[in-house]
Amino acid sequence: MTLISSISGTRGTIGGKPGSNLTPIDAVNFAAAFSTFIIQQSRKENPTVVIGRDARPSGGWLSDIVSATLQASGVNVIDLGLSTTPTVEIAVPGLKADGGIILTASHNPVEWNALKLLNSKGEFISADQGKDLLNTITQADFDFPDVSKTGSYSKQDGWIEKHVDQILAYALIDVEGIRNANLKVAVDPVNSTGGLAIPVLLEKLGVKQVEMINGDVSGNFAHNPEPLKEHLIEISEKVVEQNCDLGIVVDPDVDRLALISENGEMFGEEYTLVAIADYYMKNKAGATVSNLSSSRALRDVTEQAGQVYSASAVGEVNVVVEMKAKNAVIGGEGNGGIIVPDLHYGRDSLAGIALFLSHYVHEGKKMSEMRAGYPNYEMAKNKIALNPGMNPDDLIEKMKARYANENVNTIDGLKIDFSDEWVHLRKSNTEPIIRIYTESKSKDAAEALAKRIENELSSMI
Repeated sequence: MTLISSISGTRGTIGGKPGSNLTPIDAVNFAAAFSTFIIQQSRKENPTVVIGRDARPSGGWLSDIVSATLQASGVNVIDLGLSTTPTVEIAVPGLKADGGIILTASHNPVEWNALKLLNSKGEFISADQGKDLLNTITQADFDFPDVSKTGSYSKQDGWIEKHVDQILAYALIDVEGIRNANLKVAVDPVNSTGGLAIPVLLEKLGVKQVEMINGDVSGNFAHNPEPLKEHLIEISEKVVEQNCDLGIVVDPDVDRLALISENGEMFGEEYTLVAIADYYMKNKAGATVSNLSSSRALRDVTEQAGQVYSASAVGEVNVVVEMKAKNAVIGGEGNGGIIVPDLHYGRDSLAGIALFLSHYVHEGKKMSEMRAGYPNYEMAKNKIALNPGMNPDDLIEKMKARYANENVNTIDGLKIDFSDEWVHLRKSNTEPIIRIYTESKSKDAAEALAKRIENELSSMI
């Protein structure tokens, strides 16, 4: 059982002892610390925080505890109830609130939950702000007001609809083209809030033929909720059986988007961003950004269009910082996370669906044909365990020296770019290991590169 508090929030497994798992006491401590942060940032006696949650069973009582703690701290609460991460992100500035909390463990299994923290722009708080908040928790530096200054509580419905309307109003969404295409799609929202949001989006886009599975919003996930190939057998079969044009899969909080081709094969999470960036390059030229562990295919598509690609350190916050610095028109992460700055700086599967469908109807090709048209890369992931007392930074520094004549990047561990493949080494913050990510033109080549690097690290150990 695990509790992990970081600069972006706290997440853990439900049940067990405080400080070791995500318990009511831990939720109170984190919510109280965030209240202190929001009061200091806003310079208001009674600032406002928007909260929302995915459908996992622990969400109800966790939301009650967080809400009560915020109010006791002097914070006014606007509760969106069952929602999506990107919906809360657009609601915070939409309601002129001072911050937000999303109760979701994203792609983690049902025994997990988390508090994810937003600033007044509806964006994840910065690394420095997160460190200050963690210090507040460590020092238990809370100051609760008297009863006359406690915060208020209200519920607001309709924000999923408002979110969808904002997406449909975006110039690059071809609502008429999608409606006229008479598409048939299969959808798997894994029994979470995608089951509320995606039907609203598809109906307003004019997609009438929808094969929905696992859409009951019970929070009882029908399979492991991380949208990987091995977890998506049911929808892959459904796409073929029902002769669908494509399949749509989201994680429990609807910020990661995976797509299934008409032949039942994965389009590839990495290629969700690649395809949407391709659409952007044809309609709105500009820079693109992804993290260092994302596919080189995005760089290829961007440079083929005569635009500039940049890589950031791993993590959504880091991607956003780089996107702002480069004034990128589109960006995200290779896990199916699409960030559209014209809408908001957060991963948004609903925006991703609308953009991809617009791209799909413009291309006039089958999904499998579209996928075949992009540069093909395959990834491998490995790790190497360290002996007690070993310093992973020392090993990574030795690898940097070994490959000094190659194109190296050290903003996040060590990435070595070869002519037609790459390797990215990152130390784990929770385990005595170094993670090894590789990409090459084939799965065998990617795995061979990962094994070679593992052997080189082992020889150093």
